[in-house]
Amino acid sequence: AVVSTQSTGTTSFELFVFWELLMSIQNLQTRDPFAEESETKKEEDVVHIRLQQRNGRKTLTTVQGVAPAYDKRKILKFCKTKFACNGTVIESPEYGEVIQLQGDQRKAFKEF
Repeated sequence: AVVSTQSTGTTSFELFVFWELLMSIQNLQTRDPFAEESETKKEEDVVHIRLQQRNGRKTLTTVQGVAPAYDKRKILKFCKTKFACNGTVIESPEYGEVIQLQGDQRKAFKEF
């Protein structure tokens, strides 16, 4: 009796081409989670916009990672008038200067 190994009808060349296509996709490449920060994306280029829950429905939007070349007080003054909210600049020993805005201002600040 002869046993057929190609029950799906695909040839080995088609499987090879499919495998090469899968390996060329960028998401399938491995990444070293313990790599040095200099090898990965620089943290200085990233601005973090977070929402902190206070009590009840009250929230704070915190923005950190703004480049030191920008004056955070001027950014805050513009945002307070544009978004119609209150805010402050907090000096954090761990994160540096952090902008805090009242309410959920994530989408508005992202567009800014």
